[in-house]
Amino acid sequence: MATYKEIRGTQIEAVATDPSNPVEGQVWYNTTSNVLKGQAVTAAGAWSTANALNTARYAGGGAGITTAALYASGTAPPGDAPQTELFNGTNWTEVNDVNNDRNGLENQGVGTQSAAMIFGGYDDAGNAVADTEQWNGSSWTEVNNVNQGSGYGGGAGTQTAAVYAGGYGAPPPGDTRNALTESWNGTNWTEVNDLNTGRYNIGSSNAAPSTSMIVFGGGPPNTGATEQWNGTNWTETNDMNTARNALSGAGVYASSIGFGGNPSGSVVGLTEEWNGSSWTEVADMSVASVYRGATGLTSSALAMGSSASPYGQTELWTGAGATQTRTFTDS
Repeated sequence: MATYKEIRGTQIEAVATDPSNPVEGQVWYNTTSNVLKGQAVTAAGAWSTANALNTARYAGGGAGITTAALYASGTAPPGDAPQTELFNGTNWTEVNDVNNDRNGLENQGVGTQSAAMIFGGYDDAGNAVADTEQWNGSSWTEVNNVNQGSGYGGGAGTQTAAVYAGGYGAPPPGDTRNALTESWNGTNWTEVNDLNTGRYNIGSSNAAPSTSMIVFGGGPPNTGATEQWNGTNWTETNDMNTARNALSGAGVYASSIGFGGNPSGSVVGLTEEWNGSSWTEVADMSVASVYRGATGLTSSALAMGSSASPYGQTELWTGAGATQTRTFTDS
């Protein structure tokens, strides 16, 4: 039998845990957290702060969706961190470490919370690495390396079919602008057709399949260039409104989100949405930052870790027209 709590003369259903699939307009009182909550439609897209990572870091690799995400490795100043954490939509839990800790993975993680993959990156000494690791829900396994190790590129796909483009293979002034694209078939990486504009510190639609993704932004010099991959070739399309590098991205081929970055020597929280043909500026992030791990879609995305101290910040994007649970003051 349902129980109720009276709030300002209205009987509100009282529950110990939030409903698993609340509908628009539903209101309830959580007796565990003593919080009044409701499900509402978001009129415009917005960022909100979520619980921080247990190990503060940035430039790690992300995978999954906002209610079941994974974040692996990254930089925890003054060095890199091997930790893997899982997000259940509310809290982060540390699980088994990666085999080789590294950074430069913020757009180089793909898959789901139970079947993820990270590839490439940079080690503590500033060397590009080619390592590829797969997560099976409980541990990481090393598989065949990418042909050319690099970090700060863009990726999309799954454990069985992925694509990886751009990045740099050596610290500046080495191989700084990399147009290389590699395709993963579940066993091996194969070099395929290059990007039209070689670059690093790029964003990508990491939830897309390996046959249809986009990459955007990057440098040097700073660019807003956007390219679409059809499984064989890259095609240049409309630029972002604000050229920048060190941004992050989430989404798919026809609907993506790019956020954060450095357009002109200063870090921003600027967010833009891609509708398949053009970019539109939307609400800024709560904290301006670069090198944030990313996963999700334009309706619901997650930014993990932050280059801005205390480094472990997590932000949740809720797109326009999406429903989300909101907390109300009981007073």
